[in-house]
Formats: sequence, structure tokens, C-alpha cells
Amino acid sequence: MGLNASLSLFSLTILLVFSKVVTADNITLAFEKYSNFSTMSNLFTQTKLTVPISKYQTITVLAVSNDAISSITNRSDVELKNILMTHVILDYYDELKLQGMREKSIMLTTLYQTTGLGEEMNGFLNVTKLEGRVYFGSAVKNSPLNAEYVSTVYHNPYNLSIIEISMPIVAPGLSLAVLPPPPPPVPIVPSPSPSPIDASMVPAPSPMVNATTAPGPAADASDTVVPKTTPTTDTPEADSPAPAPTADNEKIEAADKAKPSSSACKAGSRFELILLLAFFASFAGF
Repeated sequence: MGLNASLSLFSLTILLVFSKVVTADNITLAFEKYSNFSTMSNLFTQTKLTVPISKYQTITVLAVSNDAISSITNRSDVELKNILMTHVILDYYDELKLQGMREKSIMLTTLYQTTGLGEEMNGFLNVTKLEGRVYFGSAVKNSPLNAEYVSTVYHNPYNLSIIEISMPIVAPGLSLAVLPPPPPPVPIVPSPSPSPIDASMVPAPSPMVNATTAPGPAADASDTVVPKTTPTTDTPEADSPAPAPTADNEKIEAADKAKPSSSACKAGSRFELILLLAFFASFAGF
């Protein structure tokens, strides 16, 4: 039992190693065996899609019979090419793999998605298995799933598979032309960097310039020196220097000094007169 398993694994390995890589010749030869798909084979050659297809080692082509594909043959070359690219799946599917699917929906990537023009999921296909039947349609929202799987036309396991579907799949927004890729950008040669300058060669900034030009931080109110003001007080006139005496002032002062002495003389004379009268009155009484 172990020997048989080893031989089976070895045989499968040899098959995978020596299996043919998918090329344009493989696709055209596969279609030539079935005249019912000659129109689609001619369209692949006409739109030159056999060249980009040959770059992939694993693909599945959704083939449409001559009668069913006539509904899209009157489209423009650009749109026709884009429609055909959505019929090339970048994975391997055959009858065995489709029948083994569960009742669910899966998304498959098509050749159109690689152009960079895909929008709103029109570069993907929705594959749904429902009640044992497999349906294909665009992955764009609300697109119908009306292309039903019919049979497997040709298969080279894990390289090339051609399966028939009942009608072509036309996703919205496939009228855009596929332009060739732009040329690579021209490399920009960086300019030589200036030689480094020795720090010792650079003059130091003047402190005076920095002091005058560089704005300093705002001084704190508590650190501001406020000049003290001496309160104004009323100074008596005696503290102020006396004015120099004049001649008029001297006369006035002399007169003022003379007045008290004359008054005293008059008082003294009156007192003597009274004493004299009193003396005479005393003698008159005797």
C-alpha cells in the first residue's frame, strides 16, 4: 500500500514537471479541435489576446458557442477585446472542481483586471453554485448571473482549461481602450553635494549683534526696577533760607523794637503820677 502511494505521487510529480506551459499555440490548437467555437478562437487571434495570455501558466477560458457569441460580434474592437479578457480567468477550473464547490458564491480574477482599468469590480467574475448548477456573471453590483456552466471542452490539469458557458458575460464600463504601459521614468542624476565646511572656519556670531537683534524674553513685572519717588511733604518756612534784609526791612524792625519801650515809659510816668497824687492826698487828710 505504501509502495503504491509512493508510485502515484511520483507519477503526479513527473506529470507536473513535464506538462506543457500555456502558450498562444496551446489555446489556438485547443480551439481548432472544436469547430463550434471557431468564432471565439478567431476573435482571440483578431484582438491579439493570445500574446498576453501566453504569459500565464494557469488560465481558464470561458468559451461561448458560435451561435451565442454572435450577440457581441458587432461591438467596437476596444469593447470586444475587453469583453474577451473578462472571459479569461487567472486560475484553473474544470468540471471536477466546479462540481466540488459548495452552495456559495466566489470571486474570480480575470485578465481584464490586470490592465488597471477595472472599476466597480468589473475585472472580477461572480461564480455561484445554486441547487447543483453553476452560474457565472460580472462581479459588479446588481449584475445578472445568467451565464450557466455547460461542460468542459478541454483541460490540461492546472495549466489550461476551456469550459463552455451558455452566453457571453458583458460587464458595464468595458468600452475603455487598453493603452500600452508608459515608458519607465528617466532617472534623475543627483547634483554633487557641496564640500563640508570646517566648523572652525566659520566666524562666531558677535554677542553685541545677538544682544541687539535677538528679542529677549519679556521681563517679569516682579524683576522690573521701578525708581523710588520721594513723597512730597510740606516743609515749614523756617527750614527754608531767609531772604536777605533790606533797608526798609531794617527800619520796620527798628520801629517795632522801639514801640514796646515807649509804651513802657508812658506806663511808668502814669504810675509815678498816681503815686504822687496819692502822696499829696495823704497829706491833705492830716
